Amino acid sequence: MVLLDSESAVILRLRGPLELKCHADSTDVVHMQKAISRTFEALRLQVKSESCVLAVCDSPVLIWPNKCVFEEITPDTPCEEVFQLIQTADQDTGGKRSTKKKNRKGLSASIINLSLMMEATKPGPLSAPILARTIQTSHFLCATLPVDCAVRSSCSDTIKDGCGRLLEALTRQLFDMEKATLQHMRGATLLVPEPLHFLLPEPNGLVTVVFPRGVPDNELEAQRRGLHGKFELPDDRPYFRRANAYHFPNEPYKDGYLRNPHVVLTHPALDNGKVYLVQGFYSYHHYMQDRVDDNGWGCAYRSLQTICSWFQQQGYVERCVPSHKEIQQALVDVGDKQTSFVGSRQWIGSIEVQAVLDHLLGVTSKILFVSQGSELASKGRELANHFLSEGTPIMIGGGVLAHTILGVAWSETTGEIRYLILDPHYTGAEDLQVITEKGWCGWKGPDFWDQTAYYNLCLPQRPRAI
Repeated sequence: MVLLDSESAVILRLRGPLELKCHADSTDVVHMQKAISRTFEALRLQVKSESCVLAVCDSPVLIWPNKCVFEEITPDTPCEEVFQLIQTADQDTGGKRSTKKKNRKGLSASIINLSLMMEATKPGPLSAPILARTIQTSHFLCATLPVDCAVRSSCSDTIKDGCGRLLEALTRQLFDMEKATLQHMRGATLLVPEPLHFLLPEPNGLVTVVFPRGVPDNELEAQRRGLHGKFELPDDRPYFRRANAYHFPNEPYKDGYLRNPHVVLTHPALDNGKVYLVQGFYSYHHYMQDRVDDNGWGCAYRSLQTICSWFQQQGYVERCVPSHKEIQQALVDVGDKQTSFVGSRQWIGSIEVQAVLDHLLGVTSKILFVSQGSELASKGRELANHFLSEGTPIMIGGGVLAHTILGVAWSETTGEIRYLILDPHYTGAEDLQVITEKGWCGWKGPDFWDQTAYYNLCLPQRPRAI
């Protein structure tokens, strides 16, 4: 278990392949399981041997933890000083990669990535090769184990101590991989055990769980229920589906969308006020993405896509975020629109968003009607309760505009309120600084709304499931 509750924390993350090569005398299940267990035990011994090498990524640092040999650093080097030797992607004027310390601002913990390697040769004089031929019948099983361990250290901890904890975590992970492999064998076929990290509510922090690759989430519910009990988590929301896996801050998302741009914003200060925010992760969807020119008509589609991304990234649904045409087809399928609607540039509103969420995701929604924008200032309690109980983004449509509400700051005593708005009308690149500094994602007052226009708010309800 790794806690991420301190700005002085350093996460040491070790990854690398370990080859599982197993010879079984027969295909009898018991014999094969014993052979697999012996092979895992050999791997654990290999990790404890002097041939085990840890390489700090993007640096010249090599570590032989089991014989206390360190290149470029000493065993007593504090973890924080290792960052001085890690190269960044920035290029200096000489064309060389910069070795300046990485900027750690905005991260609750910095990441030191290490690669796991094994020495293939040993020092000393070379002996003459010996060839031997053995003829026997055996069943050969092989798989590449994707080792992925993470441990927490403070900045002042030595790299030697950190590597020691990494090897302990790796040994435990190999036991977990062995258990998952034996439990999910399908005849003579091995399912590769896959470690995944999950960031749980405090005090649990970051934990690692091994699941069998290729087994869908709906077949792992019993294991997830056991994990919910182990970590004393509520049983009404998923924490251990694959979509819930923690995304380390130094890794870009492959799809190119920004996640949670609101987290860099400063909360407004209200007298006796509290902040109520969206729970979990979402993608920011806005005009002109996905090679679709929807400028002037697609704002509600983009708000809906943001909501769909939330349900996908929390693990409630596995389907991808729907395109404009898929949204339009869904409305045709439920009888809300004519077939000519597909491929058009017609607007949709909160009622259509509610219908699509129900049809495509099986998600129900509540609709909140406001006869004029000035009444939104009195809806603080309803919005605060929504973010407390459901935690989903809210789509709001009024006049000819649609927005996404990600949270509210509200004072119960004074009634003062601010709205955290994600604006789908943005047409630029995925530039977090521009998006937050120009107010495309930002806190707005009651005067943000058209005081005389009516508004419909679609409040998606979170399914109760693990």
